[in-house]
Amino acid sequence: MKKKKHPNAGSTLEDFLKEDGNYEAATLIAVKRVIAWQLEKAMAERDLSKTEMAALMETSRRQLSRVLNPEDGNVTLDTLQRAAKAVGRTLRLELA
Repeated sequence: MKKKKHPNAGSTLEDFLKEDGNYEAATLIAVKRVIAWQLEKAMAERDLSKTEMAALMETSRRQLSRVLNPEDGNVTLDTLQRAAKAVGRTLRLELA
C-alpha cells in the first residue's frame, strides 16, 4: 500500500509564509526583534540605562522605547543609526 504524501511535507516556514502572503511582514518583525535585542544587549554591556541611552541619541526615552520595542516597526533609519552609534556600533543594511 502506497502512503499518501502530506501536501506540506518538505516545505519550509519561508515557503508557507510566502504562500500565505505574510513573508514580508514576518521578515520585518524578525529583523526589528533582532535589532532591538542587539541594542539592549549592547546597552547592558556598556551599563547604559534607558535615560543615558536616550541622552546619547539626543532623543527622548519615549522614542528609545519605540526603538527597543520589537513590535513597533515604525522607526526611522536615522534613529536606528543614532542608536547604533550610541553603543559604539554601526548600522548595516543590504538588499538581498
